[in-house]
Amino acid sequence: MKKEIDQVTGTETTGHVWDDDLRELNKPLPRWWLYTLYATIIWAIGYWIAYPAWPLVNDYTKGVLGVSQRATVTQKIEDAKKAQSSSWALLESTPLDQVSGNPELLRFASASGKAAFGENCAPCHGRGAQGFTGYPNLNDDDWIWGGTIDDIQTTILYGIRTDHEDARSSEMPKFGADEILDRKQIGDVTEYVLSLSNLSTNAESSARGKELYAAQCVACHGENGKGNTELGAPNIADSIWLYGSKKEDIMQTVHTGRGGKMPAWESRLDPLTVKALAVYVHSLGGGK
Repeated sequence: MKKEIDQVTGTETTGHVWDDDLRELNKPLPRWWLYTLYATIIWAIGYWIAYPAWPLVNDYTKGVLGVSQRATVTQKIEDAKKAQSSSWALLESTPLDQVSGNPELLRFASASGKAAFGENCAPCHGRGAQGFTGYPNLNDDDWIWGGTIDDIQTTILYGIRTDHEDARSSEMPKFGADEILDRKQIGDVTEYVLSLSNLSTNAESSARGKELYAAQCVACHGENGKGNTELGAPNIADSIWLYGSKKEDIMQTVHTGRGGKMPAWESRLDPLTVKALAVYVHSLGGGK
């Protein structure tokens, strides 16, 4: 076939012509590019032969080298457990309230507890344990059930309002839902509760609410509103509010009684992990 040279570019054409005058130039890929492509193909074939690659109906091709990332990870986990075994043994034998006295053990327990917290507790309390509406902030020093390390461990083990026989359990009356108080009375009680933290804007309503508070609330929350950790009654005289500090938020709490729940982790986590969790939560800064 006679070679045809494009007059504009001086490049040989392939002989393909469209619309009478549109010609395809013959410009093959550089050899280095082709060699690179061939090399990758050869590499891929070698990889398929050497390593796991192809899925089968019930299994997969193993490869002649027998490499298994699952086995590698499993071995690394086992190696890590062996390396930490002495630390876990020390944590097991050390009373909970004495862990902080051993700086190295405290670091180990805190790190282990932080990992467990991220996997199990962070969805509700947040990665930084800052909490959300309805989920307590674990960094402050406001504890409904007590903030000692033993209190924290007990709360983790048995949960709050669970079916466990040792669960933390308290029930605030549903003053509105059960028609113990009407809406106007709930508003007055709320105004008085707001006055305990200097947030009230209606002195007359607050005065009426004080009498209702003395009759309905003082047994659990105390005359000064400081609460009672033995009863799980929160401090309502500070600026820390689990469900919000707006008047409508507090009115809703009085109306329904709330009653949040926390899982019991005793059956979900081993005792040492719970112990490490207690150490970590206590070390966040709010533990007492």
